[in-house]
Amino acid sequence: MNPSPSRRFDLIAFDWDGTLFDSTMLIVRCIQNACRDLALPVPSDADAAYVIGLGLHDALKHAVPGLSPDRYPELGARYRHHYLASQHELVLFEGTLTMLQALKARQHLLAVATGKNRRGLDDALAHSQLQGVFDSTRTADETAGKPHPRMLLELMQELGVSPERTLMIGDTTHDLQLARNAGTARVAVSYGAHEVESFTEYEPLFVAHNTGELQAWLAANA
Repeated sequence: MNPSPSRRFDLIAFDWDGTLFDSTMLIVRCIQNACRDLALPVPSDADAAYVIGLGLHDALKHAVPGLSPDRYPELGARYRHHYLASQHELVLFEGTLTMLQALKARQHLLAVATGKNRRGLDDALAHSQLQGVFDSTRTADETAGKPHPRMLLELMQELGVSPERTLMIGDTTHDLQLARNAGTARVAVSYGAHEVESFTEYEPLFVAHNTGELQAWLAANA
């Protein structure tokens, strides 16, 4: 892709849960309910929120330390049971669709890099009426999970964009470390899973406290 002199970034990659989709507390609740179902220690809200953005295997490993790996499928199945039963409650953060439409109008390439699996992302895209908005997507079950850089590297290669022309946006340190590992710029949002104080060491260009702030920053700086 030939860089545009009017744009700093040609490709803008977004995390999904907690960045575009208001799903943090539902995911926390589903992790906790899955643990209760199996009489396992129930992680705190903060510990459950920390794993959001990781692939399911890594998330369960961190949420329930010491759990035998042969029980991961059982716990994962209970998590999916609770999530699928409640996903109709989820919505995009207010202003997200307007922000994405503005970026498309400026001819940015848009992508999703998420810890969800492919089925989960496709269901969420259909539910939120965002099918066709993104030029490409990657999920944790079809490539390496965050913070390994592979999913972002694959997106850049597929879309023909260099790291210096790519921006990653997310709500967790996993997203920011992914971007740093892939050599790209990064922006954080504070309204998702991780506390804003944890972002500092990853040197985000900006921390947005709502979607309106994010859209304004992107319009002026992306």
